[in-house]
Amino acid sequence: MTISQEQATWFAQTFRQLADNVEHAILGKRHVIDLVLTAMLSEGHVLLEDVPGTGKTSLARALAQSVQGTNTRIQFTPDLLPGDITGITVYDQKTGVFEFHAGPVFANIVLADEINRASPKTQSALLEVMEEGKVTIDGVTRPVGVPFIVIATQNPVEQAGTYRLPEAQLDRFLMKTSLGYPDHAATVRILDGRAVPTSALDPVISPQALIGMAELARDVYVNALVLDYIARLVDATRSAEQVRLGVSIRGALALTRATKARSISQGRTYATPDDVKALAVPVLSHRLILHPEAEFDGVTPEAVIGQVLLDVTPPSQREAV
Repeated sequence: MTISQEQATWFAQTFRQLADNVEHAILGKRHVIDLVLTAMLSEGHVLLEDVPGTGKTSLARALAQSVQGTNTRIQFTPDLLPGDITGITVYDQKTGVFEFHAGPVFANIVLADEINRASPKTQSALLEVMEEGKVTIDGVTRPVGVPFIVIATQNPVEQAGTYRLPEAQLDRFLMKTSLGYPDHAATVRILDGRAVPTSALDPVISPQALIGMAELARDVYVNALVLDYIARLVDATRSAEQVRLGVSIRGALALTRATKARSISQGRTYATPDDVKALAVPVLSHRLILHPEAEFDGVTPEAVIGQVLLDVTPPSQREAV
């Protein structure tokens, strides 16, 4: 199905309204807000690697408030169990039946705070729901509903009491980015009380309208040359000398979906190579596994993706449209 220019214009206007609304609570972080909204409209999940106190919880709540959705927060700790996330079945002695008590994962926006402080077994409880939007408990599969997005946060791995996320789980996050500290001007505005409390934000659209926007994003036209460019970028990550494991096909599909969402958020019905380049680092870098020697030398996945973008020649805009 081909989308019209009118639909693309409406999408871009609504996207800006959503970002503006969230920015009332999260000052000075428009780029990160745009990335998280792009991930949401790509039906993907976001990983934020940050130190405490940078506004990660406020960002999740502001998003939920803007789309009239529900939000929950899970504080990951070493003693957290999988059932604490997904929910459990409890036997009711009065009725003689088992009743399901839904866990915090049953919400539109789930903030998984400090996800790398929990054990790998508990982390893996999120795998099925992140990939398929449903949870299987005691042989019964239950959908968590739509829209659904996990915003997970993790501390830098050099901090005490943290575990590296398994590669399979990292690959299920569409993007990895960082809020970071606000700049000086934004800090002054925050201290002056100009940041709107998340509970005071007005809703912009309904969850049903958000689902409609995601459906529009799926129908954005992507030229064969742009798809070829994405494939060449992914291939280049696999052959880079510093890389032990390159980007998977899931990563290539994620970059394609995010590229579509970014394109229509700019008011276009088609994708361009610039859309791919703008999203390559947040979508692909966390999927790379570097050789230990490269890590020891200070090489980062973001630097590898940056070099790949320089080495791989994009198609010209005229050809790609």
